[in-house]
Amino acid sequence: MTLAVWSPPTAPPAPRDAAARRGSRYLPRTRAEGPGQRAALWLQGCDVRCPGCFNPQLWAHRGARLESAAEAGLRFAEEARAAGSEGLTLLGGEPFDQAGAAASIAEAFRARGLTVMTFTGYRLDQLRAWEGDRPDIARLLAATDLLADGPYLRDRPDTRRPWIGSTNQGLHALTDAYRREIAAIEAGEGDRDRLEVRVAADGSIEVNGWADDEALRSLLGDLGVRRDAPSHTAASAPPRKARP
Repeated sequence: MTLAVWSPPTAPPAPRDAAARRGSRYLPRTRAEGPGQRAALWLQGCDVRCPGCFNPQLWAHRGARLESAAEAGLRFAEEARAAGSEGLTLLGGEPFDQAGAAASIAEAFRARGLTVMTFTGYRLDQLRAWEGDRPDIARLLAATDLLADGPYLRDRPDTRRPWIGSTNQGLHALTDAYRREIAAIEAGEGDRDRLEVRVAADGSIEVNGWADDEALRSLLGDLGVRRDAPSHTAASAPPRKARP
């Protein structure tokens, strides 16, 4: 049997229905998914599929919660503002695999004076090259203040910068909203990683944020079953910084 060798994507993602967002999880308030206190939306579906990804359960495009992107954006933005959040972070999954729907949600936040951070496994230079022929990609880039780009490479862990997992990945201030914060991070003076654990009344837990594998195993080893647990373990992988 021949095993397929993973390589980073070189072609643009396939266009998908811009009216329906495929989602998995939403938090109106967190301090672990980007600068300041912000909402976080995990989208369902990813064609990048980096080896060692901490959320492989979000790769499949099937099984998502489907709803109108426009309606979801309005509701999420109001919930975030009511919670005192300064913006939204789009995670996945892969936001640019449903760029039109993600753009509608991001635009709803921007229209209310809130900021948007977007994570992607594609590189910024690729997205810029594709946006001329892809209005959906252009819209999401235009609605993004801070972009974390590039595939996760587990053999290149980044323990210096917050929010991203490997040294090849970048943090790009696409507007002035977080330009100062990114300059501080690059100078080694910026924010630090955080991990949040939520325990429900039934004893199940949800985890989000950033930590290395050893810290995650130590923290979560006796907390019970993760409601958002991936279907694999990373016990045999080299030390890395991971995003639950």
